[in-house]
Amino acid sequence: MTKLLNRQIANQPVTIFTLMSELARKHNAINLGQGFPDTEGPQDMVQLAANALLDGRNQYAPLTGLPELRAAVADASARFQNIPVDAESEVVVTSGATEALAASFMALIEPGDEVVLIEPLYDTYLPVVRQLGGIPRLVRLEAPDWALPREALKNAFGPRTKAIVLNTPMNPTGKVFNAEELAFIADLMRQHDSYAICDEVYEHLVFGAPHLSLMALPDMRERCIRIGSAGKSFSFTGWKVGYVTAPAPLAAVVAKAHQNLVFATAPNLQRAVAFGLNKDTAYFTQLAQEMDTKRQILSAGLARVGFGVLPCQGSYFVMADITPLANGLDDMAFSRLLTEQAGVTTIPASAFYDAQSGTPPRNLIRFAFCKREEVLIEAVARLEQWKSRQS
Repeated sequence: MTKLLNRQIANQPVTIFTLMSELARKHNAINLGQGFPDTEGPQDMVQLAANALLDGRNQYAPLTGLPELRAAVADASARFQNIPVDAESEVVVTSGATEALAASFMALIEPGDEVVLIEPLYDTYLPVVRQLGGIPRLVRLEAPDWALPREALKNAFGPRTKAIVLNTPMNPTGKVFNAEELAFIADLMRQHDSYAICDEVYEHLVFGAPHLSLMALPDMRERCIRIGSAGKSFSFTGWKVGYVTAPAPLAAVVAKAHQNLVFATAPNLQRAVAFGLNKDTAYFTQLAQEMDTKRQILSAGLARVGFGVLPCQGSYFVMADITPLANGLDDMAFSRLLTEQAGVTTIPASAFYDAQSGTPPRNLIRFAFCKREEVLIEAVARLEQWKSRQS
């Protein structure tokens, strides 16, 4: 009999995104489950990336990234968040934000360290923390307003707290943490001498509520690792280009973890992303406005169907309460039903919770609105037709 494989990894279930996407294909459904745009990003970036393949610079990029991209990341941090950054020593380019997260966790966490995580949460956080021997301390936000539960968060911090993971704008809730909430988190970090891994991949996709980076607060500059994503900022999720901004001592250790994961990222894509980050601020404003229009189309349509639509301040996603329509079905069963009967696929929100931290809510589903307007309109029409058949 062969020896066991890594049980933590082997026992991970197939992701809900894979399951629902397979179901969508089977039933020819509109897939509003996975969060990726169905249009290309800026054509000038595509052309630059294509040209860059032909000019003889296709060998390994420097470990921490091409100088022009590191400079562009530093300039963007100063421009959008008023955070001064040394491009030479405080930026690490990664193969996507998920790799940036993994490298950042590896840089900070040793076995026995406690990590504060906020539910509902992006599904990569927990497995990586546990694989590194970290101990998750989960704090749960509650719908519909997703307010920070201050007493619960305070109780989650302790002598062994190494870090908190802060995702804002937040996937899957669409919440943008406000200045008071950030100040409360910063105060706990000071008290417990801890770090923050700031997942800010949706930083440019906010709707009415400004995105504020925890790193910009007093005394937080040396305690924060800030993560950005070209995939989210330029609608090129397949390029897998991310970037870490951190104080030099932290960035150096993130770079060592990055070296052991992928070492370097495609140089032609790095050059195109550097060009993109240097675009006029109007580009980023227009990106948010276009996404906000899509959010409004989908949210209004879902409300007409009868869903309880939750507020969304940022990201690609809107959450909806299925209670008025589900006839007692839980989120998983109802998501399957919508795919099979209405031809629209979503993600059951219970997938964003850890079963070990208590029973997750079973009345919420997540819709992605980062699709063409005509696709969103068709999805709503399908849901309305389904609803009419129920009466």
